[in-house]
Amino acid sequence: MQIITPDFKGENKGHYSAGVISNGTLYVSGQLSIDPDTREVCKGGIREHTQLALKNVDRVLKAAGLARKNVVFCRIYTPDVNYWGPINEEYAAFFGDHKPGRVIVSTTTLHFGCLVEIEAVAEVPAA
Repeated sequence: MQIITPDFKGENKGHYSAGVISNGTLYVSGQLSIDPDTREVCKGGIREHTQLALKNVDRVLKAAGLARKNVVFCRIYTPDVNYWGPINEEYAAFFGDHKPGRVIVSTTTLHFGCLVEIEAVAEVPAA
């Protein structure tokens, strides 16, 4: 296994790695809508929360030397199913023509009061 550690400046006290590569697959741990440098929760609405969580996923991908096109699946958690539409629109804007598999899971309250958490699985091309 290879541990992926992006250049997040804030201290994360959780017992996990932001990303792990195993057998040609990158597993991106759930990225909340929190700024990983300042540890501040997003101040905007659902669109801003979604954008920030996706940006955090992107930072893990880049730290692993991968791009958005390498993502094969995302799981998105949100405390309100009514956020589905705006989340879907921001997700589509982020990935463009690329359409990885996805599920949006309606949950109870997320950690720190975030409105979105996104995990991803990406393919690591053979060298």
